[in-house]
Amino acid sequence: MSHTSGVRQAQKAKTRRALMDAALRLLEDQSLSSLGLREVTRAVGVAPAAFYRHFRDLSDLGVTLVEECLGSLHHMIRAILADQDGDEERIDATVEAVAEHVRRYPAHIRFIARERHGGVRAVREAIAAELGGFADEVAAAFAPSLSPEGWPPEDVRMLAELYVDHMVMTATAFLEAQAAARGGTGAGPRVGQAEPGAVQEEARGQEVIGAGRPGPLADPREARPGRSEDERRVAATARKQLLLISLGRRHWRDG
Repeated sequence: MSHTSGVRQAQKAKTRRALMDAALRLLEDQSLSSLGLREVTRAVGVAPAAFYRHFRDLSDLGVTLVEECLGSLHHMIRAILADQDGDEERIDATVEAVAEHVRRYPAHIRFIARERHGGVRAVREAIAAELGGFADEVAAAFAPSLSPEGWPPEDVRMLAELYVDHMVMTATAFLEAQAAARGGTGAGPRVGQAEPGAVQEEARGQEVIGAGRPGPLADPREARPGRSEDERRVAATARKQLLLISLGRRHWRDG
């Protein structure tokens, strides 16, 4: 690849990232179905025609955001399921990891929570597909211990879906708790305020490409200092709920 071609590709990637980050900021107070393409390009400082070099339309951009956000969660939970054996250890690691992921990427979680049942069909289907794949992975992790106990595949899958739905619910609860701790009325920073890892309005001049993309998490157990009272309450409730699911699992086949 020539130097000129490399520079062009880098600039294209930076503009694509800026469009995604601008959309996330603008979606703080509205749904994707109400967002205008010109709003996004205006925020980035490019012509509307430039948008189509990166995405077919706004729903295509939304699907990309879904894959980016939930794809990173897949890696996180897969690692927890592989590394933790006991129920309580898995529960603690899951709750802490979800809390830290929400803290780092509130705009992504807010987008998923709002659009899961939103008005853009392609995005709803993308979220459902990602969460379905998520449930498949959890079911595959549970199957070796549950199948010998007589659990049919459909029951293992149902249990996995319970865990996945609970993670989504917990992420939303952490989002609201973190917003309350900031003293805001909505979840996440306001448009124009700094957000950890996000590309700001001046993204077109930023040198780091992909700064707003969810990446690997640090050890979630190191993220506890500084948690608000509301966040601690959400974490405690989430642990109890997961323990209750775990208890029900142990006795599911008793009858």
